[in-house]
Amino acid sequence: MQAAVLPPPGLPPRAEAPAAAPSHALDDPGEWESFGRPLAGREGCWESYLAIEGIYCAGCSLTIEHALAPLPGVQQVDVNGSAATARIVWDAAQGRPSQWLAALERAGYRGLPAGDQLQAVPRRQAQRLLLWRWLVAGFCMMQVMMYAVPAYVAEPGDMTPDVAALLNWAAWLLTLPVLLFSCRPFFSSAWRDLRHRRIGMDVPVSLGILIAFGASTAATFDPTGPLGGEVWYDSVTMFVFFLLSGRLLEQRLRDRTAGALEALVRRLPDTVERVAADGSSERVPVRRLAVGDRIRVQPGAVFPADGEVLQGDTQVDEALLTGESTPLPRHAGQGVIAGSANLGGVVLVRVDRVGDATRYGQFVALMERASHEKPGLARLADRFATPFLLAVVAAAAGAAWWWWPQGPGHALGVAVAVLIVTCPCALSLATPAATLAAAGALARRGILVRRLEALETGAEVDTVVFDKTGTLTTDRMGVREVRTRDGVTRDEALALAAGLARNSLHPASRAVAAAGGVVLPCEQVHEHAGQGVEGVLPGAAPRRLRLGSAAFCGVAPLAGTDAAQVHLADDAGWLASFELDESLRGGALAAVAGLRRLGLQLEVLSGDQDAAVQRLAGRAGIRNARGQQSPQDKLDHVAGLQQSGRRVAMVGDGMNDGPVLARADLSIALGEAVPVAQARSDFIVQGGQLAGVAAILAQARRTRAVVRQNLWWAAGYNAVCVPLAIAGLMPPWLAGLGMAASSLFVVLNAARLSVIPAEAGTQGFRPGAFERPGFPPPRE
Repeated sequence: MQAAVLPPPGLPPRAEAPAAAPSHALDDPGEWESFGRPLAGREGCWESYLAIEGIYCAGCSLTIEHALAPLPGVQQVDVNGSAATARIVWDAAQGRPSQWLAALERAGYRGLPAGDQLQAVPRRQAQRLLLWRWLVAGFCMMQVMMYAVPAYVAEPGDMTPDVAALLNWAAWLLTLPVLLFSCRPFFSSAWRDLRHRRIGMDVPVSLGILIAFGASTAATFDPTGPLGGEVWYDSVTMFVFFLLSGRLLEQRLRDRTAGALEALVRRLPDTVERVAADGSSERVPVRRLAVGDRIRVQPGAVFPADGEVLQGDTQVDEALLTGESTPLPRHAGQGVIAGSANLGGVVLVRVDRVGDATRYGQFVALMERASHEKPGLARLADRFATPFLLAVVAAAAGAAWWWWPQGPGHALGVAVAVLIVTCPCALSLATPAATLAAAGALARRGILVRRLEALETGAEVDTVVFDKTGTLTTDRMGVREVRTRDGVTRDEALALAAGLARNSLHPASRAVAAAGGVVLPCEQVHEHAGQGVEGVLPGAAPRRLRLGSAAFCGVAPLAGTDAAQVHLADDAGWLASFELDESLRGGALAAVAGLRRLGLQLEVLSGDQDAAVQRLAGRAGIRNARGQQSPQDKLDHVAGLQQSGRRVAMVGDGMNDGPVLARADLSIALGEAVPVAQARSDFIVQGGQLAGVAAILAQARRTRAVVRQNLWWAAGYNAVCVPLAIAGLMPPWLAGLGMAASSLFVVLNAARLSVIPAEAGTQGFRPGAFERPGFPPPRE
């Protein structure tokens, strides 16, 4: 590659997020649906959400409410200080969103549209409702079990019939809220399955609950009737509480990953400056762009569409889309793509493709398709779920029919016992309990587990594929080699170059400035966009220096190398040349060694030039590497590995890694990864230490061993208890107690995973590097 070129001083080297929309753009009614919705039954009223910057304490919430409430049209303001969001109910005939933003600025805050809060409302409501169902079931369970203890421990004659009846009535009253409120998810799901003529997991669950409660109710109302004598309210409440506990954990983990595609779409700016034929300009929403429009893109902004540069020179950062690690120059007549960042000067661009037709839009579609592909294991589980549940229901019905001649009460008790015993509580806890304990241990080490099932998948991984840019490397370049003319030492060349380079924020300039020890400051420094930096070295004989491309410095590029080059020249000509290369991430060598100890095959896939990829992979000790890989190429390669029987873990950090992260069997993103890569990942390693990858896979293998032990225990428990229940030797209370004991064993066995031992594959993993506020220190 030729010399890296340098943007004007003061500009950020990379645009991480789109600029905020101007306040007047939000007054366009076409934009209101992006961060709000009309309220049903209230003509002209809207419910909108703002993200507030600058909230630090509870007093801020009150200040913001007081600032917004008096504005025209505002009817209600609710500020959530912990989430830093505001919900505003307003009348569109009286007010406009721009008034809110202006009022917030006057109060010392900044507001931005928060459309994701609108999508999060139903999820938050569902989560709160399930939490209340769980709390009600837990409270009632404890009370009902308290009333059931005397019946279990009392000897014949210790309790009079009226005391026993009183305890039964009290248990019946406390079971009603569980049945009517806490059990609703099971009953609704079971009824939906039956209406569609299928049997789901909730059908036998609902049958067991209803039969046990119905028979217990009959025994409570008519103690001398055919069903009188025994009640099972404690079994019902305990059963429901355990089931809701699992569902609550599942829902919370699922909700944390909701809205991933919304985060991807929000990379594009909300508005853009459109230039008319007469030279005038206006801010318009990006969704209103059309092919042929001319737009002006400022430095630091993100291109909203694919197009061609008409005027101006700049550099673009396409690393998140193509994997290209070096900023690329763009001049008049050259193309730019949506989602890339403008690092250099102001450019005028003609729009050629918008929306789904852009490369960015195709990328989003590719990501959606990859994430919706169901793995083979899930399809296999779906195939066997219905026959298993049919067998459970048939076993319970057969047992009731067999024992019916012995009495309806006894027959129903046997049926309930069979349904409870065969309820997969221990089986359902076998995997979640182990994965939760393992996830907690990883969290204390600074590794976020976004999908618990990924721990099971990680145990099967035999191939680890790394992205290069930002994963094996840092976001900083380094000086690999320095060549100087005769009479100039390496240190002198670096000192002279650093005097110029420290005046620029370009990655190449920062690399040269960081490599210099003693810096010789220059004066009259001037930066030429797209070319380099020049200045004067003061002294008795002032020297004019230039740092930048070969053409800018008037020298010939170095031959025999494909590395990025920066040249230094003075009035006498060439002084030095600096070969730049990406810096290998700290701990990369130890991470690779740890993964090899686990017996894993390692590969590198990158969108960068093949020579750069091969060079970097060799430094990391990875033999298999491929460069110039588009997102589709990466996806096809990983799919090919999977078709050949490999189980693939993908480690990446960029937007271009999104589709392959979604397609891989296991996906790991570093903590510095863009939100899109994190949203499609199963694990996020905080602190960016690659040794965390080995820790994840080693912990996954331990988790698999514990899960198998739990499953064997649950299977053995069912193999022993199901025949006893069918034979009528296990009453429902004993079935419930056995189910609880089996679940307790599973949980205690899984608790061993809460500590990560120092075993092969995790050396070099320093927990202290991940410690940050909100995470407790690791326990050893």
